[in-house]
Amino acid sequence: MLAPKSYTTGRICTEAGAQTQLKISMPRIVVIIPVVNEEQSIGRVLADIPASLQATVIVADNGSTDATPSIARSYGATVTIEHERGYGATCLRALAEAAHIQPDIVVFLDGDYSDYPAEMPLLLSPIIHEGYDLVIGSRISGNHEEGALLPQAVFGNWLSTQLIKLLWKQQFTDLGPFRAVTWQALKRMQMRDRNFGWTVEMQIRAAQLGMRCTEVPVSYRKRIGKSKVTGTIRGSVMAGIVILRTIGKYALQDSRMRFWK
Repeated sequence: MLAPKSYTTGRICTEAGAQTQLKISMPRIVVIIPVVNEEQSIGRVLADIPASLQATVIVADNGSTDATPSIARSYGATVTIEHERGYGATCLRALAEAAHIQPDIVVFLDGDYSDYPAEMPLLLSPIIHEGYDLVIGSRISGNHEEGALLPQAVFGNWLSTQLIKLLWKQQFTDLGPFRAVTWQALKRMQMRDRNFGWTVEMQIRAAQLGMRCTEVPVSYRKRIGKSKVTGTIRGSVMAGIVILRTIGKYALQDSRMRFWK
């Protein structure tokens, strides 16, 4: 287990009037980046993660056939390999690796350089300073480059978040991949989805469990390379079906529980 780190959070005044820096234990942070064939972008993503966070970075590879894993290792990242295709399966494999570290906070972001890794402190602050369990980086309320969010993604986000609000009374504007969550919250969520339902499952589980959730605006740009999900009509439709099926599954479970109470 890693030794706790420390960082300066502020200043306190002594009786003599001198100021003394107040140091507390810095949370152990693990950054998980799911990837498939992102050799053009992964180096830029890793280079932009703030060094001051002293985070352990896990690049979660889902069967890349290019140089993505070797590039990631050259930047000092740990690389996990999951051969079962699926966003959730890849994240679950990376979390199994993270369990050896027992982090305090886990940050997820994509490896296509559409997210801004330098904005990571924006997601961490509500957890560290305000006690939130889950923080979603909202591309909808943030600054997004023209054409970065495709119409099908905007509509899918709107529909999904409206359903979450209707069914679980939790307000979100986005299912964005850039998010931070405490390790304790992740353990309570008992994440299971092995496909594109992963992000919405996390938000549903947080709402079901009464966790403290919030969003922060984040920037978003056009990804490097072609999207594996929204880059094609078929990919968008399939992802949408999986997300809606996940929402329906949890809504049905909740209705059954209410019936039997």
